[in-house]
Amino acid sequence: MPTVTIRPAVEADCATILRFVKELAVFEREPDAVKATEEDFRRDGWGERPVFDALIAELDGAPVGFALCFRNYSTWEGRAGIFVEDLYVTPDARRFGVGRKLLTAVAKRAVEQGCRRVDLSVLDWNPARDFYDRIGFKQMEEWLPYRLTGGALAALAAQAEE
Repeated sequence: MPTVTIRPAVEADCATILRFVKELAVFEREPDAVKATEEDFRRDGWGERPVFDALIAELDGAPVGFALCFRNYSTWEGRAGIFVEDLYVTPDARRFGVGRKLLTAVAKRAVEQGCRRVDLSVLDWNPARDFYDRIGFKQMEEWLPYRLTGGALAALAAQAEE
């Protein structure tokens, strides 16, 4: 059985993270949607004001997956939480428990940092939903995600009084 290790990402992993993000975009049927660059990850993960943390999963020393997270805040809990923006494991490595180990590491970090929850979003057609259910994640059926981007974001921002 191959050895799975989880380690904190380092700045030198930016190219690997970008590769995984692009592979995830292909899986999510959005192959041309990725605009991020290695420099974006360098700036936002290891720059003056880091806005995300990432973990790298390795199978016998070779990178096979990652989890990219950032902190959120619950006013009801009065505590920070962790949002898993991306969780990706290469197809050939999925049968070795890599995704579970990544989420276990995220959960451990959350508990160590005093966070009360870990959130993530899953596409409705993604077969990994069963995996998340088995781990203990619960689908929040009553909460619907909304997003403001592009022209609508610019239009709303333009309405702000200075």
